[in-house]
Amino acid sequence: MDNNIALKNRPAAAGQLSRTRTMIQIAMLSAVAAVLMLFDFALPFAPGFYKLDFSEVPVLIGSFAMGPFAGACIEFIKILLNLVMNSTDTMFVGELANLIMGCALVVPAGLLYQRHKTRKRALAAMAAGTLCMTAAAVFINAYMLLPAYGAAFHLDTAAFVGMGQAIVPAVDSLLKFCLLIVAPFNLVKGIAVSLITLLLYKHISRLLKQRG
Repeated sequence: MDNNIALKNRPAAAGQLSRTRTMIQIAMLSAVAAVLMLFDFALPFAPGFYKLDFSEVPVLIGSFAMGPFAGACIEFIKILLNLVMNSTDTMFVGELANLIMGCALVVPAGLLYQRHKTRKRALAAMAAGTLCMTAAAVFINAYMLLPAYGAAFHLDTAAFVGMGQAIVPAVDSLLKFCLLIVAPFNLVKGIAVSLITLLLYKHISRLLKQRG
């Protein structure tokens, strides 16, 4: 009878251990992502308040290794950790933007990759995630984030159009600002994050799968 009880308890114990490992891995990847967020830099074809960083790399790795829900959790915890370390200088608009765009990249990519875990599917998943993030960036920036940022800092939307015209003369509206400035920025970010993830994923996924 004792043996039967022990056998029944094994799946529960294994499940608890798996959940604990997943939580630890989410915490570790979130911490790495939060640190990477500190090392950002501007690109020549976007205004200075758009900064590129590679914090989505550990988030995307987590989404591939543990699923899209885990990826979204890593993204959220990354933002919270960054707020603790760095506070906010955008009245939380920048943090909200990072959360939305990050999830728009890693959740679709994670969903697609979970179906068939092959290199070809990984490439397709990252391409789809990059396109989803770029499309989300255009419309959410145009109709929500930039107006909210302008309201927070008492800036008219014409100010963003002027910043865009200084870089791309064809920018003459907020929507064109997003199409000609925000979209290329997010395409470059998605491609860069995808390439680094492609190089690192297999090595890091082996570490994540190792049993303690």
